[in-house]
Amino acid sequence: DMHRKFVVQLFAEEWSQYIDLPKGFLVNERCKVRLVPLQIQITTLGNLTPSSTVFFCCDMQERFRPAIKYFGDIISVGQRLLQGARLLGIPVIVTEQYPKGLGSTVQEIDLTGAKLVLPKTKFSMVLPEVEAALAEIPGVRSIVLFGVETHVCIQQTALELIGRGLEVHIVADATSSRSMMDRMFALERLARTGIIVTTSEAILLQLVADKEHPKFKEIQNLIKASAPESGLLSKV
Repeated sequence: DMHRKFVVQLFAEEWSQYIDLPKGFLVNERCKVRLVPLQIQITTLGNLTPSSTVFFCCDMQERFRPAIKYFGDIISVGQRLLQGARLLGIPVIVTEQYPKGLGSTVQEIDLTGAKLVLPKTKFSMVLPEVEAALAEIPGVRSIVLFGVETHVCIQQTALELIGRGLEVHIVADATSSRSMMDRMFALERLARTGIIVTTSEAILLQLVADKEHPKFKEIQNLIKASAPESGLLSKV
């Protein structure tokens, strides 16, 4: 368990500096070691509960419609996720990248009840106003993140969030880019950092967790009403 929280380092006399020790090392003589705290947790379990989760909807704007691959599909999935968030009482934070030039969030996405809808020029969603909004929500542990573009705003947001100790779930069927190659390599890179790449159905069913959940039927109906798979997931 120590290796989840610290790097163990040995002082190497010949180099006059500390070097990392591998797991399972043996010490057979007197030496100088130190523990260096990790900035992020290595193992992520990925458990989700409504009380500790916030949804981030990133830059689903009108001007991106003709350029982003499978944009119509990610709009539909994004709307389903926001409906699920309202049913389960999960806070939603929405950003719009330079809306003066790129337009507002598309009309198909209902932002009713969103905790925050914020314009930005920074690529990451982690703005001072967003951090303040998160600080107002007790017990936040997990962020469910979706929108565009995967390799720019989604990637930079995810990396900043895990750097702050939050667990990030990226919804693969609700995020895209202009280029499928950019999207694919971004998702691969993010998964290697401990970010969870998942699907909208997995997210919604994990949040209800039990057929006896009072909102299970409504969540099930949301999933059943979804459009046939578009092929976007085959591009992960």
